[in-house]
Formats: sequence, structure tokens, C-alpha cells
Amino acid sequence: MALNSMTGFARAAGRDARTAWTWEARSVNGKSLDVRCRVPQGFDAMEQAARKAAADLLRRGNVSLTLSIERTSGATRYSINRELLDGVLAMHGELAGRVREEAPSLEGLLAIRGMIEPVEEAESADEIAEREAAISRSLNELLAALVVSRTEEGARLEAMLTAHLAAIDEQVARASTCAAARPEAIRERLRNLLDELLGSDRSLSEDRLAQEAALLVGKADIREELDRLRAHIEAARDLLADGVAVGRRFDFLCQEFNREANTLCSKSADVELTRIGLELKASIEQLREQIQNVE
Repeated sequence: MALNSMTGFARAAGRDARTAWTWEARSVNGKSLDVRCRVPQGFDAMEQAARKAAADLLRRGNVSLTLSIERTSGATRYSINRELLDGVLAMHGELAGRVREEAPSLEGLLAIRGMIEPVEEAESADEIAEREAAISRSLNELLAALVVSRTEEGARLEAMLTAHLAAIDEQVARASTCAAARPEAIRERLRNLLDELLGSDRSLSEDRLAQEAALLVGKADIREELDRLRAHIEAARDLLADGVAVGRRFDFLCQEFNREANTLCSKSADVELTRIGLELKASIEQLREQIQNVE
């Protein structure tokens, strides 16, 4: 299955004899699905439909849907404001003989503010329903395009996540072959530390020595952490193969990665192993940053 990002953008437009419309969708990462919709006055019914349609297709992300409406030039006719015209002509008659008399021109009359008024032609219920159905189809096209956009971004994310996992895998392999991680090196460290203990206090009992030895071995042995890191790498690759709304699980897995890397660094008593551990933590952080965009 394809990995989906929460980041995407899409646009869909349409028009009829009277109206042109444009849908826009923007999506960014979020902890859950949050759909916000803005529609012009008179198209409130589209808001609920848009929210539901988005919820049916998307799992996570902050999604913004915007509908813009524009009346086309052919949708409006103009008429003369008869009341204003009659008033102007009546005033001209009242002023006759008192001011210089000159018949008002047609151009002058039409230039008076408010003399020409736009008149919306009445629409039938069938015309309105047909337009709303067309706008709904554009909405479906928009959301389908948004899903494609998020999937394409998911493919780029998958390539980056795969590269980060490969880097983590390589660092774990280097840590496992590091001299300080080998059993013989641990035994040598244990001998030296026991010699120091015995040299400083010959009164230690065998039970106490066994306890100290077990404690030292536990602090020095990183094989368990390396095994868990390898298991996490396989789990991460399984999630990539699954691809369906794996963001939350991936985020939790990154926390487990971090826990093991921190333990490995705390156990390290070797410069090389510490350096590898720090590189490992940096790669895990890069992985975690990209995971924030996965649906």
C-alpha cells in the first residue's frame, strides 16, 4: 500500500451559464483530522457536505477547504431606477426659469450614481439544484486530487524514511562490530574492574563479588539494545510496506528507537561506540521529523 503524507494541495473549478466556482484544499500535518470549510453566504449547505466527504477519504491532518463563487457577466441584466429618474426630471421641472435651462442629456442621466441598477434574473429551483450538484461534483474532484497530492508527497516521504532506516541499520551494524561491544572486550573490562575492587577491599565476599560482576556485565553489554534496535528496524519496514495510516504507530516506534539509543550511549565506555551512538540518535531524530508528516 502507498504511504500517504498529510501535506497536499488541490484545486477544482467549474461554471455554468450564470456562475463560476473554485474549490481549493490545503492540508498540513495534525494529530487528528481537523476539517475547516469556508463557503460564501447562500452556500451553507455545501459546508456540511464538504466536511463529511473529507472525513470519508482522510484519516489525519489539518485540512482547509475554500469555495469561491463568482457571478458571470451573462448572469446579470441592468434596469433604470425609475424612481430616481422621475425625481431628477421633476427637479429639473421645478428649477425651470430659476437656473439656466438646459434639457438633461441621456448620457448625463445615465451617469448619475444609482441610475442604472443590476438586476439578478430569477432562477428556478431546478437550476439551483443543478448548480449545487455541479459544485458537489467539483468538490469530489477536489478531494480526489488532494488524495493524489498527499500520496505523491507520501512517495517522496517513503524514499526519505527508507534512507533514514538504512542509515540506522548501518549504524547498528557498526555498533555491533565495535570492539567495545564484543564479549571478550567486556570480559577484559570486568577483569580489570574486579582487580580494582579486590585490590581496594580484600574483604568482599564471593556473593558480593558475584553481584558486582553481574552489575558490571549488565552495564557493559549492549547486545540486548542492539537486538531491540534491529527488531525496531524490521517493524518500521513493515509499517512502510503497510502504508495505511501508520503515522501514529511510526511515531510511537520512534520513541522506542530513542529509548534504546539513549541506553546504548549511557552504557558506552568507548569513544568509538559513543560516537556511533550519537550518530544513531541524530538519524533517529531525522526519522522522527519526517514521521510527523505521515498520515
